[in-house]
Amino acid sequence: MKALVVGKGRMGQLLSAHADSFGMHSLGCCDVLDPALLLDHKEEIDVILDFSHPDNLDWILDEIEGTNIALVEGTTALSEAQKQRLAQQAARQPVFYSANYSYGVAVFQKLLKTITPLLKDGFDMELVETHHNQKADAPSGTALALLEAMDPDGEFERVYAREGVVGKRGKEIGVHALRGGTIAGIHEVDFFGEDETIEIKHTATSRMIFVNGALKAARFLTDQQPGLYTMDDLLR
Repeated sequence: MKALVVGKGRMGQLLSAHADSFGMHSLGCCDVLDPALLLDHKEEIDVILDFSHPDNLDWILDEIEGTNIALVEGTTALSEAQKQRLAQQAARQPVFYSANYSYGVAVFQKLLKTITPLLKDGFDMELVETHHNQKADAPSGTALALLEAMDPDGEFERVYAREGVVGKRGKEIGVHALRGGTIAGIHEVDFFGEDETIEIKHTATSRMIFVNGALKAARFLTDQQPGLYTMDDLLR
């Protein structure tokens, strides 16, 4: 099984370096500014893992159109139009999309889907995410996915940080982003009730949990029909 990584950052380098431990041969890392690996090896690529920048996605989808190449998409901050195009592409070839490839975060989302309906009427909800000082987007893609798990119907206003005289809180979920150091990722959701608090927290101590999850997703796709797959499918 031959894999190509799009993205030359830390995550891309780790994916390429550890592909062999999941039974894959990595052809290396490329991007839209250095496309030779994709253009020259298109006939032999089985799967592409994209952990780069949203600007690369349209180029990737154009290049794999009409091929049997599967796509593992892990780039965050995709636009709604890009997500729709991913879904359209999935009608023709296997596509795996997640904002976070950690098994623990996938379970976190399942927990939130279960407990939030039980708590939302009597508890105030806040979400805090923390990442390293090189992360470009805020809030993180994982934080947005957790928000979706908590409030899929958009009942609550999203309040991104607070400043000034904001008055008492309304029907809202507070969202806060912290940046510093080399932290791989911390996500915490707090439910504040009358005289009681429930805290759920996930801490990533290494990017390897995302690397392992993405490579498992790539291996999973080799046996799948065209479709859009998520971490829920991998957990099952």
